[in-house]
Amino acid sequence: MTEQKITEPNPRTMIEKVAKALVEAPDAVSVSQLEEGPETVLELTVAESDMGRVIGKQGRTVRAMRNLASAAGVKANKRFVLEILE
Repeated sequence: MTEQKITEPNPRTMIEKVAKALVEAPDAVSVSQLEEGPETVLELTVAESDMGRVIGKQGRTVRAMRNLASAAGVKANKRFVLEILE
Protein backbone atom coordinates (compact mmCIF):
# COMPACT_ATOMS: atom_id res chain seq x y z
CA MET A 1 0.00 0.00 0.00
CA THR A 2 1.39 3.41 -0.92
CA GLU A 3 1.42 6.35 1.44
CA GLN A 4 -0.36 9.52 0.40
CA LYS A 5 1.29 12.76 1.33
CA ILE A 6 -1.24 15.10 2.91
CA THR A 7 -0.53 18.68 2.05
CA GLU A 8 -1.92 21.79 3.64
CA PRO A 9 -5.04 22.95 1.80
CA ASN A 10 -4.71 26.01 -0.41
CA PRO A 11 -8.19 27.57 -0.62
CA ARG A 12 -7.02 30.32 -3.00
CA THR A 13 -5.96 27.81 -5.65
CA MET A 14 -9.03 25.66 -5.06
CA ILE A 15 -11.45 28.58 -5.51
CA GLU A 16 -9.59 29.70 -8.62
CA LYS A 17 -9.81 26.24 -10.22
CA VAL A 18 -13.52 25.88 -9.42
CA ALA A 19 -14.31 29.34 -10.78
CA LYS A 20 -12.33 28.73 -13.99
CA ALA A 21 -14.27 25.51 -14.55
CA LEU A 22 -17.58 27.38 -14.24
CA VAL A 23 -17.02 30.42 -16.43
CA GLU A 24 -16.80 31.04 -20.18
CA ALA A 25 -13.81 33.41 -19.81
CA PRO A 26 -11.34 31.57 -17.53
CA ASP A 27 -8.57 34.07 -18.34
CA ALA A 28 -10.56 36.78 -16.54
CA VAL A 29 -10.67 34.81 -13.26
CA SER A 30 -8.36 35.94 -10.49
CA VAL A 31 -8.28 35.37 -6.76
CA SER A 32 -6.38 37.65 -4.42
CA GLN A 33 -5.70 36.87 -0.79
CA LEU A 34 -5.75 39.52 1.95
CA GLU A 35 -4.99 39.02 5.63
CA GLU A 36 -7.47 40.97 7.75
CA GLY A 37 -6.81 40.26 11.40
CA PRO A 38 -7.72 36.69 12.31
CA GLU A 39 -9.29 35.92 8.93
CA THR A 40 -8.08 35.62 5.38
CA VAL A 41 -10.26 37.22 2.71
CA LEU A 42 -10.26 35.64 -0.74
CA GLU A 43 -11.42 38.15 -3.36
CA LEU A 44 -12.72 36.52 -6.53
CA THR A 45 -12.87 38.56 -9.72
CA VAL A 46 -14.58 37.26 -12.88
CA ALA A 47 -15.76 38.77 -16.15
CA GLU A 48 -19.04 40.67 -15.80
CA SER A 49 -20.76 38.27 -18.20
CA ASP A 50 -19.78 35.31 -15.97
CA MET A 51 -21.01 36.80 -12.70
CA GLY A 52 -24.30 34.88 -12.84
CA ARG A 53 -22.50 31.59 -13.44
CA VAL A 54 -20.35 32.05 -10.34
CA ILE A 55 -23.23 33.16 -8.13
CA GLY A 56 -25.65 30.49 -9.38
CA LYS A 57 -29.38 30.22 -8.88
CA GLN A 58 -30.32 31.80 -5.56
CA GLY A 59 -26.60 31.98 -4.70
CA ARG A 60 -26.16 28.23 -4.44
CA THR A 61 -22.88 28.07 -6.37
CA VAL A 62 -21.17 30.84 -4.42
CA ARG A 63 -22.48 29.35 -1.17
CA ALA A 64 -20.89 26.01 -2.09
CA MET A 65 -17.59 27.75 -2.89
CA ARG A 66 -17.72 29.55 0.46
CA ASN A 67 -18.32 26.22 2.19
CA LEU A 68 -15.24 24.77 0.45
CA ALA A 69 -13.10 27.69 1.61
CA SER A 70 -14.46 27.40 5.12
CA ALA A 71 -13.82 23.65 5.25
CA ALA A 72 -10.24 24.16 4.07
CA GLY A 73 -9.83 26.76 6.80
CA VAL A 74 -10.95 24.32 9.48
CA LYS A 75 -8.24 21.92 8.37
CA ALA A 76 -5.62 24.71 8.44
CA ASN A 77 -6.93 26.29 11.68
CA LYS A 78 -7.67 29.54 9.83
CA ARG A 79 -10.82 31.41 8.85
CA PHE A 80 -11.32 32.05 5.15
CA VAL A 81 -13.97 34.38 3.75
CA LEU A 82 -14.85 34.47 0.05
CA GLU A 83 -15.97 37.74 -1.53
CA ILE A 84 -16.91 38.30 -5.16
CA LEU A 85 -15.82 41.64 -6.56
CA GLU A 86 -17.83 43.38 -9.27
